[in-house]
Amino acid sequence: MARRYDPDRRQRIIDAAIRVVGEKGLAGLSHRTVAAEADVPLGSTTYHFKTLDELMVAALRQAGEGFDKVVAARGSLSDPRTDLAAELAGLLGEWLAGERTGVELECELYLAALRRPALRPVAAEWADGLATVLAHRTDPVTARALVALLDGICLQVLLTDAPYDEGFAREAFGRVIPDVR
Repeated sequence: MARRYDPDRRQRIIDAAIRVVGEKGLAGLSHRTVAAEADVPLGSTTYHFKTLDELMVAALRQAGEGFDKVVAARGSLSDPRTDLAAELAGLLGEWLAGERTGVELECELYLAALRRPALRPVAAEWADGLATVLAHRTDPVTARALVALLDGICLQVLLTDAPYDEGFAREAFGRVIPDVR
């Protein structure tokens, strides 16, 4: 029997993994649940992703693009004329106002790195990438502090179901950013 040509199968599997985690959490993620969601044979998931960790890394990389897209669309983090605290608060608000499942999924996969060492480099890529961008506007230590504060505010909003308070975020970011007058 000839193999069916399916160049998008790997991507469909990643998309399916993201949907499974969005619906069932990480506990519901398995090669079997992803194969069923992607409507592919079980062997396809294990062919493209030998381990569940490999599949989670691919899903985390793709999910991590959500905030990156918001940053890229606004494109003003590197502009020295932009109020950095206000811009960060606006970016976070825009991301949190997006599709809630995607934001929750991104955070869930990010936090999964606590227990799954294979995910740590991918989680670190996101934090390091944002810190690198912010370091062009401030020093590296402040940039990392801003990323940590952004993570903390995001988690508080998601965990408490409290509405995002952009004014609070702007003030908090402003307190971390050195006054360079």
